[in-house]
Amino acid sequence: MVSQRRLIGVLDRPGQDRDALAEAIAKGPFAVAAAERLEDLPEETALVVAHVRAVPSHQWATLSATLPTLVVSESRLDSDLLAAVAAGTVDYIVRPLKHAELLRLMIAKVLENHELAREHARDRQRLAELNESLETHLALLRLDQQAGGHIQRKLLPPRPLTVNGVTCDYWLAPSLYLSGDFLDFQRFDERYSVFYFADVSGHGASSAFVTVLLKYLCNRWLTEWNGEAPESLPAEWLDALNRELLDTGIGKHATLFVGVIDHGAHRLYYSLGAQLPMPLLEAGGEIVPLAGEGMPVGLFPQVAYPSLVCELPANFRLWLCSDGVLECLKGETLAVRLKELERLALACDGVAALRRRLALGEVGADDDSLVQDAPGHDDLPDDLTIMTLSGFDHDNA
Repeated sequence: MVSQRRLIGVLDRPGQDRDALAEAIAKGPFAVAAAERLEDLPEETALVVAHVRAVPSHQWATLSATLPTLVVSESRLDSDLLAAVAAGTVDYIVRPLKHAELLRLMIAKVLENHELAREHARDRQRLAELNESLETHLALLRLDQQAGGHIQRKLLPPRPLTVNGVTCDYWLAPSLYLSGDFLDFQRFDERYSVFYFADVSGHGASSAFVTVLLKYLCNRWLTEWNGEAPESLPAEWLDALNRELLDTGIGKHATLFVGVIDHGAHRLYYSLGAQLPMPLLEAGGEIVPLAGEGMPVGLFPQVAYPSLVCELPANFRLWLCSDGVLECLKGETLAVRLKELERLALACDGVAALRRRLALGEVGADDDSLVQDAPGHDDLPDDLTIMTLSGFDHDNA
């Protein structure tokens, strides 16, 4: 119920009828002030009970807008009563002295509803302010994420990039502004080049931070390498990165493929950690997955990663795809989708052609648009990356 002793104003011509109406209202939990005009009522008046004969027809709208107003009349057919109701008064009662108890109940209910309406209005105002603040913070966060996306793009190699007759090309589309997918391809010397292809668990800022760590560590390890025992380098990198991720305690792991290309011997030395789908080697009109398997990086301690080798034909193309690609392929099972990827890769002459063959909807190919307007989870449920290495018949860039 409403608070005790709320002040009710009675508007009517002076006389016994007004006094009787005021007395009837005062029998409830209300204080009563009677007046002939609205401006004569006290400021703390919470509600007005107005007789139709006391208020000119053109003033009902102003009165209703100022205070919640109940109209009383001696006849339901009173034309002034119709005017008052049409102007927005909250309710009316005919012959109020005969229905005094009902009148008091109506007053209490109107006061309660009016207080609820005020509370709702305050809540709506507060909600509007919170929404505006949230929109502002989301806009700032979006700008930060976009800036981070542009910086992350700067860490990627130029494309296409040719090193010692092998050309690297790629396409990377983040599900959000920042990506958990990352790759690199670098020249070590005239004989060797090194590349890696990573997919950090999850996506967004936390996964993107791991890719920055990966870039830093691999650059450092590459400068520390003396060019000897290339067959051991990929597995050593995975082992070191596994320890680094576990030591950080951030709860992130990655699938990773690391390769060293021997341009003199036309050979690929590689190691992998749970890479899916497996890289596909295309040559002579055929395409086959590379052999090998390994545990994810950053998930289990003391993991031994394999040291593998593959002969590279004089004219080859190596396809590497993140598991987000599998979401864009037809097929009910993983095996069917992997076969579909092999079929599409064999039919395509490069990254752009394969991207066009995937069910990507409105996801664009332009880097700036991908960072500025992230596709979102509905368009891309996961980060999506395609990388190719092809050679050895390309001139150095």
